[in-house]
Amino acid sequence: MRPLNILIWHIHGSYLTGITQTEHNWYVPTKVGSPEGYAGRGKDSTMPGYVREVPAEEVRHLPLDLIIFQTPQNYQHDQYEILTETQRQLPRIYLEHNAPEPHPVFSKHPVNDPNVLVVHVTHFNRLMWDCGRTRTRVVEHNVAIDPDLRYSGHLSQGITVLNEFKRRGRMVGFDLYEQARQRVPLTTVGMKSDEIGGLGEIHYRYLHQRVAEYRFLFSPMRYTSLPLAVVEALTIGMPVVALATTEIPTVIEDGVQGFISNDPEVLIERMQFLIDHPEEAQRMGANARKLAQDRFGKERFVRDWNAVFAEVVGRPVMMF
Repeated sequence: MRPLNILIWHIHGSYLTGITQTEHNWYVPTKVGSPEGYAGRGKDSTMPGYVREVPAEEVRHLPLDLIIFQTPQNYQHDQYEILTETQRQLPRIYLEHNAPEPHPVFSKHPVNDPNVLVVHVTHFNRLMWDCGRTRTRVVEHNVAIDPDLRYSGHLSQGITVLNEFKRRGRMVGFDLYEQARQRVPLTTVGMKSDEIGGLGEIHYRYLHQRVAEYRFLFSPMRYTSLPLAVVEALTIGMPVVALATTEIPTVIEDGVQGFISNDPEVLIERMQFLIDHPEEAQRMGANARKLAQDRFGKERFVRDWNAVFAEVVGRPVMMF
């Protein structure tokens, strides 16, 4: 048995950092100017050394075993630009991060090919996408953050972690955030968050140390996959206040790891409760950390992905 040679585009840096915990030979293509998917390892990467950058024009010379797509652009265009015809016949996975759009029931997945495996990150996504003839699997999240980092919650304020919050609007609950912060102390962090009074963008390496200072995470997303920010908060032992939509109700039990409801008034009341009762926030945070260890731990994540790789390539792979 030997590690696999895997090509993957850089689409979501945090997920890329997580999936490359599986100890294979990972190749991420680069282009001048770093257009979408071609940023390589990314700036100040914490990924291990076996994740290697390769110029896009050199990909055709790699002895690859497996291709992982993550966007329609990867699948419909990029592969025909940078892969040889022989490479395009290799085992292929489409890693689907998102819930279906525009409709949660009738949206057809861009892949409809029994020779490709679509891997969803939640059971909700798998249920809602119409994948036609394509085989599907689910590998739930893990996050590659400092395992020694712990929630403190000493700031009597909540925080929302979202990129380009205002532009993304109602789908991610910007209106609910604006409504809530008129009543309880809230801030936000992420790309362009400084434009709406937030903290701005903080590099992933330092983000969770800062987030851990706040009393709770607020996730106002109406329609999404399971947000990585929620998994990250649970992992560091932080209580979560969230809408009870998509996959969230299967993860957070109301009053145990935080609070969930589809009534914004109830969520605002629960936020104020956590601000007023830091000892309850600590109790729920401990429950959150245990949940994350049991359900979203690194060992389970690596084991699940290696099982998928073995299935797709048709032979055993290195198991660590």
